[in-house]
Amino acid sequence: MSDTAAVTMTFHPRPQAGEAKPWAFPAPERSTLGNGLTLLRCHRPGQQVVAVEVNLAAPLDAEPEGLDGVATIMARALSEGTDKHSAEEFAAELERCGATLDAHADHPGLRVSLEVPASRLPKALGLLAEALRAPAFDDGEVARLVRNRLDEIPHEQANPQRRAAKELSKELFPATLRMSRPRQGTEETVARIDSAAVRAFYEAHVRPATATVVVVGDLTGIDLDAVLADTLGAWTGNTAAPLPVPPVTADDTGRVIIVDRPGAVQTQLLIGRIGPDRHDIVWAPQVLGTYCLGGTLTSRLDKVLREEKGYTYGVRAFAQVLRSTADGKGASMLAISGSVDTPNTGPALEDLWQVLRTLAAEGLTDAERDVAVQNLVGVAPLKFETAASVAGTLADQVEQELPDDYQARLYARLAETGTAEATSAVVSAFPVDRLVTVLVGDAAQIEEPVLALGIGEVTVVTN
Repeated sequence: MSDTAAVTMTFHPRPQAGEAKPWAFPAPERSTLGNGLTLLRCHRPGQQVVAVEVNLAAPLDAEPEGLDGVATIMARALSEGTDKHSAEEFAAELERCGATLDAHADHPGLRVSLEVPASRLPKALGLLAEALRAPAFDDGEVARLVRNRLDEIPHEQANPQRRAAKELSKELFPATLRMSRPRQGTEETVARIDSAAVRAFYEAHVRPATATVVVVGDLTGIDLDAVLADTLGAWTGNTAAPLPVPPVTADDTGRVIIVDRPGAVQTQLLIGRIGPDRHDIVWAPQVLGTYCLGGTLTSRLDKVLREEKGYTYGVRAFAQVLRSTADGKGASMLAISGSVDTPNTGPALEDLWQVLRTLAAEGLTDAERDVAVQNLVGVAPLKFETAASVAGTLADQVEQELPDDYQARLYARLAETGTAEATSAVVSAFPVDRLVTVLVGDAAQIEEPVLALGIGEVTVVTN
């Protein structure tokens, strides 16, 4: 072929983007088993790892006086052996299923989480049912869990973030409210826990009639009703109603508490107050406004404290539900958290307060609102790609007494929330004169600069 010969090339047509498919948070199917256990199932084709969440109505408020932490020890003990299997045997059976089993206790109740390949779901549900209906609570195993928990507490005290959270709860809530004390107990209360106390708490609060199980994943070829009938459906117990919960009250008078850490090169900040739970109509605009304030690297707090001033690697604003109830007794923690270098603690706080004042005076911009909606709503299909994320969200809704379609409606609400509404919500959430500030740092260096800011009475604690 000569150098001048024409070369004919065939080009394939350029692929065109398809039409976007509408997305909505998965809707569960709700039913009740014969033993009173509430079931939410959600078939998710292609998700071969099935996630199971069990909500147990065993809130921290139900812990006996002087035994804070017994719910946590009971949660950990649920996978430490049963009447049928020792701890080693039970762990080996879970491993043979390719399953993981975890449990934790929090203010609303106790949560047990299972993940397992769909092909081994019947076996794993059998083990889960065994753990719930016939836990061993062996004396030696409970004693070991208590020792482990006691070993953890000094490490938590040394962690600035954990120490700040503990102090904020103590300051915000009255001493009579369980929320004022560490979720997993103190050295004094945990040391009192034995197997008898764990079993008594279990017998008083763990039963199918007040429990809910959420099953999410690819259920193709699985007769879930039959599997549940032979496993969790065989769990029995009394039908007593859950204990009533006290309303959440708090004192958010503006003040500063410094937890002294002599020689600390950084100061841990935790600034907070309580706010409404997810039942309140303001929740969606508050989520949007809080995201604009401190939800991402491009938020207002980060732009000033991180990008412009270089005080910190990042500051975040958030709302964390503490307890949510349909009767209005719930609450969330509204907070700003981060750390700054010690010499700049005063200037950083001054600038943070100025960000809040500017926000109240000038409001959010439409551009900020649009970015927040895009980030919160647009990434939802990715956020809920796994069965575990869907199951966890459905279990949260159950725990917080929300309707099954709450999450789907929340995204629609976020998308329609305007800039003015988001501004009003975030300004109401973080009023400059109603914030409790906890600083874990070197009091000798930071007390005077903080006192000069006039953001509230300053108290130094040393423990």
